Amino acid sequence: MPGGRLNQQERQQIALGLADSLPYAEIARRLDRPTSTITREVMRNGGPTTYRADLAHRATERRAHRRRPGSSRGSESVPQPHGRDAEAVAEYEETFTTVLMASGLNKMSARVLTCLYMTDAGSLTASQLARHLQVSPASISKAITFLEGQSLVRRERDERRRDRYIVDDELFYQATIASARANDQLVETARRGVAVLGPHTPAATRLENVARFLDFISESITRAAEQAREVLHTKPETASNDNARPSQGHG
Repeated sequence: MPGGRLNQQERQQIALGLADSLPYAEIARRLDRPTSTITREVMRNGGPTTYRADLAHRATERRAHRRRPGSSRGSESVPQPHGRDAEAVAEYEETFTTVLMASGLNKMSARVLTCLYMTDAGSLTASQLARHLQVSPASISKAITFLEGQSLVRRERDERRRDRYIVDDELFYQATIASARANDQLVETARRGVAVLGPHTPAATRLENVARFLDFISESITRAAEQAREVLHTKPETASNDNARPSQGHG
């Protein structure tokens, strides 16, 4: 983070920004901080409606105090693959979880999904998840049930007949399509309301406009997902080349 950890004055500015209903990006711009830093700070300290600068500052100091003796031991006892920095990995895991929570996932589902995405194999058993997150198997089961319902994870049986929970290239596509289908249900329900409330009434007009808006969004999402699907299967080397292409440029 630019400038190190947030200080108490910055937290007070965050609280004032939230009170004024400013978006996280605007608060971040005023403090010259990444938006993810503000999002994580708010979500880990009660959310936008209950955030308090003084409580957040004290909680952060307590967390830092608890972490100091254990963090170095953890780094030594759990070697990271590919020479990764254990502290950087832990920090990123917390950031990714916070952003998923801001997008609408509950905390445990966000933690489980983050854990799966950050695993090179893209799959873990319930016991591996519970051990890493230091929670009960029941908590993992509840989170997985929710994530499966959103098409964000799938399960397979391994050779030892254990359930393995998996994130793969197709799941993000499937989750996007599922989201578009949920919009379709809203469109249909809104249009039923038009008939019930009577055409040309203010309430019916409002619902019809909502239906038209969501119908357009749903079609756009589905079309974009189909067009971009191959990106999910792109090898890293190809992705790097694709990213470089615009700078060599057309136009």
